[in-house]
Amino acid sequence: MKAHTKQTQAAMTPDTALQSLIDGNKRFVTNTQVSRDLRQQVADTSTGQFPFATVLHCIDSRVSAELVFDQGIGDLFSIRIAGNFVNTDILGSMEFATKLAGTKVVVILGHTACGAVKGACDHATLGNLTGMLDKIAPAVTAVTEPTDASMRTSGNIDFVNQVAIKNVHLAIDNLRAMSPVLSEMEASGQIKVVGAMYDIKTGEVSLL
Repeated sequence: MKAHTKQTQAAMTPDTALQSLIDGNKRFVTNTQVSRDLRQQVADTSTGQFPFATVLHCIDSRVSAELVFDQGIGDLFSIRIAGNFVNTDILGSMEFATKLAGTKVVVILGHTACGAVKGACDHATLGNLTGMLDKIAPAVTAVTEPTDASMRTSGNIDFVNQVAIKNVHLAIDNLRAMSPVLSEMEASGQIKVVGAMYDIKTGEVSLL
C-alpha cells in the first residue's frame, strides 16, 4: 500500500477517514494487516505528508495508534501523553494537523488498565507526575460509583476503566471548549471528533 498523497487525502471525508481507522483495527485484531513497503513509504513521504487522521493516545507501550489501526508511514498524526488528556500544546498540534495539514478525523483514544488513570485514582505523587495526574483527577471525581473509598483505587479495575472512559469524554469536552478552531471545524463538518477505548486484552478499539 502506498502512502497517502494530497489527492487521496482530499478525497477522504470525515466519515471515510473514521471508517479507515475502524477497518484497520479489524485487520489488526484478525492479524490480516495490509502488506506495506515501509521503505517505499519513506521515499513517498520524503517531500511531503498527507495524513488523514489525528490520534491522541497514551504513552503506554501496548497502545501504538499506527499498529492498532494498521496504518503506515504518513497516515496519522500521532500525539502521545500519559493519560491522553488535552492541553494548549496538544490542542495547537491538533489545530495544525487539521486546519493546516488536512486531517479529517480527531480521535481521543483511551485504553483499559491505564497506568496514568490508576495513578490518578490512587492520588499518586512523584515529581512532575503529580501535576500531570492532576489533569486526570476531574475524571476520577466525575465517576460517582462506587462511593466506598476503598473501592475507588487502582485495585478496582472496573472503576479504573470507567474513569478512563470518563477521561476521554472530558478530553473531548475540553477540546471543544478550549479550541474555537477545532470546534468550528467540527460544527461545519470539516472534521469529526470522536472518543474511543482500546482493550489491551483483545486489541479491539470501541467507539464511545
